[in-house]
This record gives sequence, structure tokens and C-alpha cells, in this order.
Amino acid sequence: ITTAPSVVYKVVLNDGTIVDIDNPAHYPDPSMIDMVEEPWVVAHIMLPGDYLGAVMNLGMEKRGNCIKTETLDARRLVLTYHLPLNEIITDFNDKLKSITKGYGSFDYEFDHYEKGDIIKLEIKVNEEPVDAFSYLVHRSKAHAKGKAICEKLVEVIPQQLFKVPIQAAIGGKIVARETIRALTKNVTAKCYGGDITRKRKLWEKQKKGKKKMKEIGKVTIPQSAFMEVLKAE
Repeated sequence: ITTAPSVVYKVVLNDGTIVDIDNPAHYPDPSMIDMVEEPWVVAHIMLPGDYLGAVMNLGMEKRGNCIKTETLDARRLVLTYHLPLNEIITDFNDKLKSITKGYGSFDYEFDHYEKGDIIKLEIKVNEEPVDAFSYLVHRSKAHAKGKAICEKLVEVIPQQLFKVPIQAAIGGKIVARETIRALTKNVTAKCYGGDITRKRKLWEKQKKGKKKMKEIGKVTIPQSAFMEVLKAE
């Protein structure tokens, strides 16, 4: 199963124990946590001066702080940024290339751990948690991330014979929800004429059948869905 690139968080428990967590499935219950520290890096971003505004907007979007601006030559600049590691390991390079027409580049090195408001965003498919879709995210990004993942999963998971709810939750509270509509089947196609009583019986039978399938049904998730979720913003 494809998973997101991992970031190691230092989770300080109420008893003072420090545990390293890089997988949402192993994240402790919030009631056991005193605080969470996330890794920050120093990044050096090289870019043509024409794209300075766009790159600084990207840095702000990624919770970064610009600590130095240097001029390389008449056209090129180097920006030095403090950035949280979890904001740059998935799509930062792609976005940088996009907004600089391919001319921007960056490298980074670990700097320090810093206290952060990191929480677990749990994704459920048909009421069942799917660890491969769950994320450890900064609270300020959790709602938007959950909404984006739910919307993406509706696009990439095939329809079933029953409705499939897709939910994003934080600590048991649903913060985003989408529904994959059920495949429709005309069960009255062979009922000729106006036998409405028979049609109603067939509709009721279909409704009960779909409810039963939903209760026992397992949703098949294609491998491509895991790749698409990594891109969800």
C-alpha cells in the first residue's frame, strides 16, 4: 500500500515519556498527550527575481518564515526559509517548479524540533477507518485537508451497489463528509403495465437489500486512490 512520505514527530506523553511517531495508526489517544514537537528545516530556495512574490506566497502557505534574502546575480535570488518538514516533503517542489516555470529549485537540511499543534486526521470509508488515508497535520490545515481528501476519494473510488459515506474526523468529530452514490438498477424493468403494487414490493426489496449490503459490504479501494490522496490539498 502506498503511504505518504513519513515525518517523525516527538510526542510527549503526560507521564513525561517521549515517543517517536511516524505513522498515524500509532498516534496515542489525545488524552494521553502533553504536547507534540514537529521537525523544522532550513531551506534555500533559488529563483529568478521575477517570481519573488509568488514564491513568498508559497512559503507563507506552507507555514514558513523567510529569514534571509540574497542576490546571486542580476536575475537570481536565494531565499532562506524556516519551514516545517511536513509542509515540504510531498508537493513543495512541484509547486515551486510550477510557479517559477521550472526555474526554481531548493534544498533543505534539518534544523530543530519545535512544539506544534499537530493532530490526527482520520479518514473513514463506509464507517471504517482507513489508516493509509489518515494524516498527522497541523490543526490549521486539518479541515481543508479532510475536505480535499473526501472530495478526491469520491472521484477515484468506484461506485458500489450501496451508498458509501466518506468522512474526515478529528477526535471522533466529523469535519468533512462526501458520499459516493449507489449504482442504480431498474428492478421494475420487467413489470409491464401499471402494476404499481408489484413495483412497490420490488422497490422495497431492493431498498432492504442495499441496506443489508451496506451493513456487511466491504468497499474495494483501487491502488490509484492512495496515489491520488497524496496529491489532495
